[in-house]
Amino acid sequence: MSAPTVTSVTAASPAARAGVAVGDELLSLNGQEPRDVIDFQQLTDADDLSVMVKRAGAALPRLIRIDKEPGEPFGVEVSSAVFDRIRTCDNHCAFCFIYQLPKGMRKSLYLKDDDYRLSFLYGNFTTLTRFTELDAERILTERLGPLFVSIHSTDPELRASMLRNPKGATSLRWLSVLLDGGIEVHGQVVVCPGVNDAMALEDTLAGVLDQYPALATVGVVPLGISQFSHEAEMRAHTTEEAAFVVDLVTGWQRIYQKTLGRRLVYAADEYYLLADRPFPAARAYDEFPQHENGIGMARAFIEGFTHPEQSGPGGVRHGYFASVDAAPAEGYRAPRLAPATNAPSGPADLRPAADLRPVTVLTGAYGARILRPLLADHPRSDITVQEIANDFFGGNIGVAGLLTGEDLSRALMDSSRGTRYLLPDACLNEGRFLDGLTLADLPRAVEVVPSDGGSLRSALDGHSFRSACAA
Repeated sequence: MSAPTVTSVTAASPAARAGVAVGDELLSLNGQEPRDVIDFQQLTDADDLSVMVKRAGAALPRLIRIDKEPGEPFGVEVSSAVFDRIRTCDNHCAFCFIYQLPKGMRKSLYLKDDDYRLSFLYGNFTTLTRFTELDAERILTERLGPLFVSIHSTDPELRASMLRNPKGATSLRWLSVLLDGGIEVHGQVVVCPGVNDAMALEDTLAGVLDQYPALATVGVVPLGISQFSHEAEMRAHTTEEAAFVVDLVTGWQRIYQKTLGRRLVYAADEYYLLADRPFPAARAYDEFPQHENGIGMARAFIEGFTHPEQSGPGGVRHGYFASVDAAPAEGYRAPRLAPATNAPSGPADLRPAADLRPVTVLTGAYGARILRPLLADHPRSDITVQEIANDFFGGNIGVAGLLTGEDLSRALMDSSRGTRYLLPDACLNEGRFLDGLTLADLPRAVEVVPSDGGSLRSALDGHSFRSACAA
């Protein structure tokens, strides 16, 4: 187990007053070695706190006593969410997107985790195949929820076959334990054509009602397949198959509503696009509990664009991680850009005038289908949507969140310099695209706009967002 290392200290916080500094290793808190930021948060909540600190260059660790009020934040952020080893995934799913990544990308992108703590902290999905009695005891005792569980099938043999792991046949027993203990759990079914679709999917939704009716939600999402997949049986949905899923989910929503009093299951936005069906009304998503899983994201965007005065769902999963002071900004919680403000400063009469140059909105294939009808009704006539083909991943990858700097650079190479280019922040993580390029590598300046309809509407009204250009 490695000790957490301090990466930032909040000014005037108890940690700052006690002399804790960036680079310090925190060996123990009140005599206990924290396993992760969950332990860290609970231990640092104490008003009587002593910390064993190891500082670079010091011969020996030293004990620091922290003077803090009850409930006052400790005031540090540490280098990792997990201080012991992250529990990696021992499944070998044919549909796993990590297996479909090309070689040469950032090392962190190839990490497959199956760790309930990262599910709790960041909303990662876990299969529970590496789950233990000690894990269950901790979750139930500390009330660690919500959690996110990959179901895929409630048929034990089919699930084991899909995970290519015999534990897949039995690991959902832990789902029952968690639900019986009152833990909030959201499920996911990745539908692979010819494998767990059609009647197998219907059996899974029946199995949820029979075995796991206490699930908070179940998201049904399509297989994403890149050109780097080596699994011959994996393929994209046909239009007819997508329509079948939409109809099946709609039917089961009625069944769940009648028997459980709630819809429970929701289909991903991609299914409605593939089936050429309209998106359900906002109320049909029940406050968008699986928004970041691509479920209801399009409807929320449309509502935000047409009614910008109404606040919509946030861009991150709602869970305990939102209140963990020490948790580093990773995964869904990571900033899209480095810290900066888009808001102009100074008196209103000295602020820059609205930017009303012609606008081109950059997006993926799916985003273009959502944006074009919306923008066709906009009073401005100088707005275009530029659909960026995802040649980097290929396959059926059409979401804006998987756009790369390479594909954007190619599309912008011969573009006009007199145009404002707007890019959704969903394709960035701390200012970097999946292929490692940054905004400064693009051949044209772009403005990065938060991925919600209200922000795009504001940008089209002339508000300037954070921009970057080629060096």
